[in-house]
Amino acid sequence: MVQTLVHYSLHLVFPGLVAWLFFRRKWTFAWLVFLSTMLVDLDHLFAYPDVFVPDRCGIGFHPLHSWWAIAAYGALLAPPQTRLIALGLLMHMATDLQDCWWM
Repeated sequence: MVQTLVHYSLHLVFPGLVAWLFFRRKWTFAWLVFLSTMLVDLDHLFAYPDVFVPDRCGIGFHPLHSWWAIAAYGALLAPPQTRLIALGLLMHMATDLQDCWWM
């Protein structure tokens, strides 16, 4: 229960805080971009045997949560046009990585 509360709080509150602190003039836009990066979780639909397993570490298991994908998200920080998306994806991966520590 605590793990789930922490996980979803980090998915919603942490990006909002980052948007407000670092993108204050356009914080709502930045937060919406950050929230849209949750679409990366669509790769959970391809998980076998179950879509959601609370005790499974998603990092390295799902294709869009692989270390190669995370490296690509890091590379997307360089161009200014993709920086917000990359930051949102990396915050998402950091949030999902903390799930691995609960196991």
